[in-house]
Amino acid sequence: MSTTSSSPSPRARERALVLGGGGSAGNAWLIGVIAGLVDGGLDVTGADLVVGTSAGATTAAQIGGTNPSDLFAAVLAAPQRPPRPAGGPIRWVPGINHLERTNAIIAESTDLADMRRRIAADALELAEAAGPEEEARWREIVAARLPSRDWPALPMLLTVVDADTGEPVELDRASGVDLVDAVAASCAGGPAYAIGERRYIDGGYRRSSENADLAAGYERVLVLSPLGGRVRHPAAWRTDLATQVDELRTGGSAVETILPDADSRAAFGDNMMSLAARGPAAQAGHDQGSRLAGQLADFWS
Repeated sequence: MSTTSSSPSPRARERALVLGGGGSAGNAWLIGVIAGLVDGGLDVTGADLVVGTSAGATTAAQIGGTNPSDLFAAVLAAPQRPPRPAGGPIRWVPGINHLERTNAIIAESTDLADMRRRIAADALELAEAAGPEEEARWREIVAARLPSRDWPALPMLLTVVDADTGEPVELDRASGVDLVDAVAASCAGGPAYAIGERRYIDGGYRRSSENADLAAGYERVLVLSPLGGRVRHPAAWRTDLATQVDELRTGGSAVETILPDADSRAAFGDNMMSLAARGPAAQAGHDQGSRLAGQLADFWS
């Protein structure tokens, strides 16, 4: 299996769309914003590159295979589910408060590379405890979220971290990895996810939930960040979105960001992993995207 750390072929390096992570509610918000932009007359799905991280990787695969307005309608039509306690278990790890666990690891880490190695080692232990049956179940869950199991024509990079080395990796259609596996690995926020002989963890541990630096060299970069550009890392690590935006602009890129407004943040509630927040988050995102479409038209066109 090969991987890539470079952007797709230089046929066009004009517009890059960066989709950040943010749990189940973040995915719904991203869908809503993109659908709202489309309904407002601005289709951003024709980007020359899409960078997707965690929930943003799911969204990237979804918009590559389905009209955003249809995705938005499907979120609104899905059955409402009761909220899950904030900070509660994720995926298949009963009894583990993932936020507390990873916060402790971050606090013990000396820098970003050290954090990736520590998080990866912990994720390998969790994967061993979870077993292959639960990994197979996770893959089925991810597959059910995607309109197709084939990589879309839309050029995209999906971020992951190699759990065996702690090194960042970007997966694309040339990497030899099935799309479902690439998305499942990018969303692997608990146990490491195996693809062949390698194991991977959530792409949000690469640098941030956006990884906007991967859009370097593109003329215009639009970043959608469900988490509002926030990071849990020390400021000295310079992993926050604002720093990445400054770097992109220094490199010559024009950059715009869409962060959740007050209504969107209220729709998220206190648990971005809650399925109950998906409908409200998608609607708030759609309202926000519709309002912003006209403002961003000249930037994107």
